[in-house]
Amino acid sequence: MSAVPPSAVEQETPGGTEAADRVADVLLLFGRSDDPLGVSRIARDLALSKAVVHRILRSLASRSLIQAAPGRAAYVLGPAAAGLSIRAWSQLDLRSVASPVLRRLRDRTRETTTLSVLVGDQRVYLDQFESPQEVKMVIEIGPRFPLHSGASSRAILAHLPQPFIDSAVRQLLQQQAETDVDAYLAGLAEIRERGYGISLNERGTGAASIAAPFFDAAGNVLGSISASGPIFRYSDESDEEQDQQIRLVLEAAGEVTERLRPDVHA
Repeated sequence: MSAVPPSAVEQETPGGTEAADRVADVLLLFGRSDDPLGVSRIARDLALSKAVVHRILRSLASRSLIQAAPGRAAYVLGPAAAGLSIRAWSQLDLRSVASPVLRRLRDRTRETTTLSVLVGDQRVYLDQFESPQEVKMVIEIGPRFPLHSGASSRAILAHLPQPFIDSAVRQLLQQQAETDVDAYLAGLAEIRERGYGISLNERGTGAASIAAPFFDAAGNVLGSISASGPIFRYSDESDEEQDQQIRLVLEAAGEVTERLRPDVHA
């Protein structure tokens, strides 16, 4: 029996094997980056050869964990990675953390309250508590929405790095070529400053919504909390009533942020 050359044996590392560690490092690099990543950048940042990076990227792309960035010799996270993100949210049990907050907000506003989370460059409704009123808004859990439109989306987008905003603006222009980009960006800046977003029949659904973002312990935006109802109720509200709704939504988003701090559930 001939001995196996040492070079043919995968070296063990504290994390597992060298090959597995490299794949994990590449995925984590994508998760930390605000921009698409190319072979040269990955090879440089992780001190790997370009040949090794090419092999890893081919493997990840074949499983839809990454995908080519349009018009660039670079890659971004793919739909399979987004699916893992959704599963991660489920396993983190964010719904149980946020549900008492959403329920209380529903009871105080008497409107449908929702929990949205950021998944890749899109938003997903994770939970809702329906309004007790006969005429109400009801959302569907699971479908993905772009970040450029709607209060729940823009409350998230306003707190994301510039590449996300640039991508959202490009998507919006494809749908609404007449969009005033400067005014849109000014609106995002206003959301960042005041801490909430408002939409009135923005997607033609007859709905109005007030939404505020929540964050992890490091200050990264994770999603948004909203109260929404038919536009006629919001249009009929006095300034004082709307200010009260805004205050309640801001308090709810702040409470979810606080509940996500590690020491709260230690």
